[in-house]
Amino acid sequence: MALEYLEQEPWRFLISSATVIFLVLNIAAVLTLAERKVSAYIQLRYGPNRVGPRGLLQPAADVIKLFLKENVSPGRADRWVFLAAPIAMFLPAAAVWLVIPFGPGMVVADLNVGLVYFFAITSIGALGVIMAGYGSRSNFSLLGALRGAGQMISYEVPLILSLLGVAMLTGSLSMVDIVEYQAGGFWNWIIWPQLPMFLAFFISGLAEVKRIPFDLPEGESEIVGGFMIEYSGMTWALIQAAEFASMAVMSAVAATLFLGGWQPPLPFLDLGVFNWVWLGIKTTLLIFVFQWIRWTLPRLRMDQLMDLGWKVLVPVTILWLFVTAGAMLVV
Repeated sequence: MALEYLEQEPWRFLISSATVIFLVLNIAAVLTLAERKVSAYIQLRYGPNRVGPRGLLQPAADVIKLFLKENVSPGRADRWVFLAAPIAMFLPAAAVWLVIPFGPGMVVADLNVGLVYFFAITSIGALGVIMAGYGSRSNFSLLGALRGAGQMISYEVPLILSLLGVAMLTGSLSMVDIVEYQAGGFWNWIIWPQLPMFLAFFISGLAEVKRIPFDLPEGESEIVGGFMIEYSGMTWALIQAAEFASMAVMSAVAATLFLGGWQPPLPFLDLGVFNWVWLGIKTTLLIFVFQWIRWTLPRLRMDQLMDLGWKVLVPVTILWLFVTAGAMLVV
């Protein structure tokens, strides 16, 4: 009786949402360790190896340290805006997970406009960056925030255009329908007819998450620490958690829309209710590529970043939309 009661709305939605937020926080903690391990292997060093076996307890030590650090804010800061900015950056990264299908029947909210929801939620992240720069009342923070706003708003355009081809092929904006469209094997995955769109989405995702080579909003060598320079303790940790959570959600969305989501690569590998394993493997591989790129490429200049977005990605995505539409009419 109790289980039947918990499966009813709104309890199912509230419990599922709380579980997703809990998992996102833990994903962010685990990815901090993964980031440091991947960078260490690329640079031929050990990375964290002191706290726990092979350094596996390093995230727990970091969380304890950050909880014990004092949250300092500038005397001239706009206190409410300053403290609300990390929350405005983290919540969108957690909210997108609500429409991602983890497996057959495993989705918190099967919205028939899931893609539109994804566009709307991810755009809120730019607001959090602006709030952090404005609320700090620091020239360095404001400069980083302006860079971040220009970058994130610019790359929203190719990000949205790159997913229109997916909606055209599947005839739906629901992520569940898009995953079901790709059933039957890896040859049915949307990445093959939409490979240029996948590359545009991945590059735009790098810029949206503000990862190297697109980390100009932070730019340590130019503006010290960008929009987050005045943050410390858990407020700084929440901004970092938002970055790692955004990297994970971009990878999960890319795996869902282009790589079949929870669909197995071959029909005989179907695991039934455990097909969430396939989504986890695909997401993990894309996260590794995010980290690989960060520790391999140098940072772009601001003009190079804008040229790539407006002069390369936008024309390519628009051109491929016409190619997709023409192919659908002919085939």
